[in-house]
Amino acid sequence: MIHSTRGTRGMAVAPHALAAQSALDVLREGGNALEAMISAAATIPVAYPHMNSIGGDSFWLVRGPQGAPRGIDACGAAAHAASIDWYAARGITGAIPFRGGVAANTVAGTISGWDAAFRLSRRWGGRLSLKRLLADAVHYAANGVAVTGSQATATAAKRGELESQPGFRDAFLPDCALPAAGSVFKQPRLAYTLERLAQAGLKDFYKGRVARSIARDLAAAGSPLAIEDLSRHRAKLVEPLLLRHSLGTVYNMPPPTQGVVSLLILGMLDALEIGKTGPSGPDYVHLAVEATKRAFAVRDYCLTDPAYMTVDAQSLLTPKRIRELAANVDRGRALRWGGGKPPADTVWMGVVDAKGRSVSMIQSIYHEFGSGVVLEETGINWQNRGCSFSLDPAALNSLRPLRKPFHTLNPALAVLNDGRVLVYGTMGGDGQPQTQSAVFTRIAVFGMDPQQAVAAPRWLLGRTWGQTSDSLKLESRFPTGLVSDLARRGHEMEVLGEYDETMGHAGAIVRHPNGVMAGGADPRSDGAVAAY
Repeated sequence: MIHSTRGTRGMAVAPHALAAQSALDVLREGGNALEAMISAAATIPVAYPHMNSIGGDSFWLVRGPQGAPRGIDACGAAAHAASIDWYAARGITGAIPFRGGVAANTVAGTISGWDAAFRLSRRWGGRLSLKRLLADAVHYAANGVAVTGSQATATAAKRGELESQPGFRDAFLPDCALPAAGSVFKQPRLAYTLERLAQAGLKDFYKGRVARSIARDLAAAGSPLAIEDLSRHRAKLVEPLLLRHSLGTVYNMPPPTQGVVSLLILGMLDALEIGKTGPSGPDYVHLAVEATKRAFAVRDYCLTDPAYMTVDAQSLLTPKRIRELAANVDRGRALRWGGGKPPADTVWMGVVDAKGRSVSMIQSIYHEFGSGVVLEETGINWQNRGCSFSLDPAALNSLRPLRKPFHTLNPALAVLNDGRVLVYGTMGGDGQPQTQSAVFTRIAVFGMDPQQAVAAPRWLLGRTWGQTSDSLKLESRFPTGLVSDLARRGHEMEVLGEYDETMGHAGAIVRHPNGVMAGGADPRSDGAVAAY
């Protein structure tokens, strides 16, 4: 039997144990959930560098003990110079490359998210300094962390396409060799950068000495980003989207994220009375997959930078709209699937403190190691989120200067009618809304505890970390009869390993009305739940 970790005074979950422990140490020192998450957010790029970086973006859902959550949109926009003509002048007309300086075309918003969270933490009575919150990250970057099997595997798999990118070899291939799992991995330049930010303030990333260094190295790598792009960036406080579910209210981030997709899937499953299927049978998986296809169709029709959208995302979540989508689901036959978005690398983390203040946060560089560009002076690995822009001027996500890219990232939070609060999420591109539907329904609908819900066998339609095929993928722990049943309904399937990393790294924390917290970390990751 797999049991959840329980506590009453504070809890953190992360896909790397060191990040969860950094958050817990802050909680033990009297820090609040936001302060704890900042510490975890600083540690995780050092400990899991192939999955995220301070050169990426982040999104936060933040809730006090009562009321609705707030959102932090820490997504960077395209450079002022980034245009279809800019790429054409460099002989790039089909698609923006995934790697190199030309892929590093959007501002990294992650540090601005930390800054916004730090300011919000003061409203919660936060007193810990930035130096304290970043202390673990500085130490681990300077003195090293043990290389995970995940990092070793990703480095080996992507070495061919990344080794020639500026700074990659020096940062991720010490002594020109692949880092072995269990070896010590140091990032001294990143340690210096984090220490500088702790002393000078996080705004130094956008307007100070660090910003000037970043701009110089990005220009040398061939990026269109300039110092003016960094200085104009701000994280935004936003109102989350919400779904009125029969079991409570579920929240997620508005565009440019695909948060509405995650909510649409849950809404359709609620309308389809998913609770009558059981948590692991063929009807359950089939309905979840078919709801996903319809939600993805909505996404691909209208989701982009909200400044360019022609519909209000919240209007897509009306009961009438959801019932109409659910009514089109055929319980006996799979809808033909046209393909999904490219894979992505991300980390999701959750923190709940003793007062019930909750944070659901996701941080990413898009593909494994992002653009592959590692800045010479600062040691920052820059994201390639902007390669998701299209060079077709008529496309939904057509590249425009200062436009925000579409994001697969979407942290989730639910306030249930029975008084429980649930923070949950995962990494994994197209897999994010699908795994969220599995975790939420298994906990809220079927009554599983968080660790059981996160560890239970999962499915994935389309592509996520390390995958390029668009089939329906199932972990081998599903019964053979389920696979046969889904095949008869017309699903094109692949069967993967028992606990396959393709399914992403999920996590969840439930806080009960009596103050008891229960958390689950994904056995597919190097993560842990830390509690006291």
